Amino acid sequence: MPLYMDVHDVGAAIDANDIAKAHLADLRAQGAYDVRYLRYWVSAERGKVFCLVEAPSARAAETVHREAHGLTADAIFQVQEGS
Repeated sequence: MPLYMDVHDVGAAIDANDIAKAHLADLRAQGAYDVRYLRYWVSAERGKVFCLVEAPSARAAETVHREAHGLTADAIFQVQEGS
């Protein structure tokens, strides 16, 4: 299944605890769309969040975010894992 990295530009400082709660919401919603949110990274002071997701499509990954908490990504890139 393809891997995607999405980028959220919140535009202001964010609380890492709020992002952790959003990630848990993704985990609860992902099964209905054959999606697996694997990891996420937060740059709290820059207001950015990056999510690594295994999904059949970028659209499926975005649907999980929208339904889980409404924080859709500003960009989604298909990626390949390197060493």
